[in-house]
Parts: sequence; C-alpha cells; structure tokens
Amino acid sequence: MSLALFITGGLLRSHRLLLQSSGQQLQQIHLRQLAEAGEIRGLLLLQEVAQTPQKTVDLTQDWAGSALGVDRDDAQISVDIEDLAGRFNLNALLHQGQVDQLTRQRWVRLLALLDLPAMPLSQVGSLRELSQLRLLPGIDAQWLSKLEPWVALLPTDAALNINTAPAHVLRTLEGVQAATVDALLRQRSTQAWASVQAFTQDPLLSGAGLSSHGLGVDSRWYRITVQVNQGQGGLRLVTDVELDPDRRRLNILQRRFLPSHANETRR
Repeated sequence: MSLALFITGGLLRSHRLLLQSSGQQLQQIHLRQLAEAGEIRGLLLLQEVAQTPQKTVDLTQDWAGSALGVDRDDAQISVDIEDLAGRFNLNALLHQGQVDQLTRQRWVRLLALLDLPAMPLSQVGSLRELSQLRLLPGIDAQWLSKLEPWVALLPTDAALNINTAPAHVLRTLEGVQAATVDALLRQRSTQAWASVQAFTQDPLLSGAGLSSHGLGVDSRWYRITVQVNQGQGGLRLVTDVELDPDRRRLNILQRRFLPSHANETRR
C-alpha cells in the first residue's frame, strides 16, 4: 500500500506539472495572438502614411501619437511606432568603402554621451545584425545593450530624420548643445522642419556651423513595438517595416518575439 501511495503521488505530481506546462504553452500562444493583433493595428496606421504621401515624416502625425493602449481578454496591449531613421545609422559610417569623417565625428559624440568606449571602425563593414559587433575587441553584451536603443542598421544612404531624432542623437550634430536641443525639441513638437535647409538655418542654430550632410526630413523605415501583459505573463513583439515608395505598400523586414522585460530605454 505504501508503494502504491508513493507511485500514485508521483503520478499526480507529474500530471500537475504537465497541466502547468500545457497552461503556460497555451498562454504563450494566446499572448502571441494578441501581439499579432496589435501589430496589425500598427500596420494599419502606417498604411495611412503610405497611401497619403507627405513631404515630411514627423512627430506631429497620427502614427507618432502616444502609445496606443487597449484592454482585451483581461490583457493590456500597447502599440508604439518609431521612425528608425531618427536613430544613428551605423551603416552610414562607411561611404564608398571609406569612413565618412563627419559621420565618424557624430559617432564619437554619441559614444561619449552614452559613456561608451570607442570602437575600432576600421574593422566595421556593412552590418545586418547589431550582434556582429561582438566580433570586435572590447564589445560585450552590456556595451551593445546600452547602444542598441540609439542605432539602426539602414542602407548606407539613409539620412537622419531631424524631425524624429531624440535628444541624444541631435546632440551628436556639430555645434549643437544640450540647451539648444531642448529648445529644438519644444519647437519641433508643434511644427516640423519642412526641409534640411530650414533646420540648418533655424535661429536656434545660428553660429553652430552645422553641416546638412547626412540629414533629412522624411523616412521609409519604421519599428512597431507591441507589449502584451496578462496576469503574470508578458510578451513583446518587435516588427521592422519598410515603405516601398513606388508601390506605396509596407514590407515587413523583420519580426521578433522577445521577453516582456527586454525593454529599450531612450531619453
């Protein structure tokens, strides 16, 4: 009888663990379905941009509103859309096989703002994944984690969108100080710059000696981030898309499911 009770107890424990595992798998499937629904909502917002072309891509437009939030099936879903051209384009460091010096100076300023050591650019070519930098000496996971929210891997000729770039990235521009950036951001929140020339000739930048090289006012690349939380479970879906300027449609470049705690931090 003791042996039978022991075996029965073991079977019950195994059954309980199996039920828990099945429940977790079902929850993950449900979280993925909710995340994909949030992604569709973000794509619909961007599709409006694709169908109604504008001269600028800026933070006064509908797609860039505060993060969309919705409750569904006792879950909280938030959808955030970011213009990737507002980040520092790592692939712009090399121009026709050589390091572009002006872009390199901006890169050095970004590393200084992030309190990161210099990186040996002579060994860097066109990148497809940020993790490729791990092959360089002195580059570890912590270094990449700190850098990741501020950089993108776009085509070499992709311009930095001054209408969406955050404060840290704007501060990499020559002659632009922190106080100036604060004033620029306040001004930009209500009225975007219609051209790069309008930006470089802005009275706030008078005497800064700012070059228009590598700057732009629009974009074709976006990132949709969907965060889903339900009970103790959570999931994050990150989708990178590109707008085809000829066919006016969106192409999904990359889709990643990540743990909910793997959030980016930007200032």
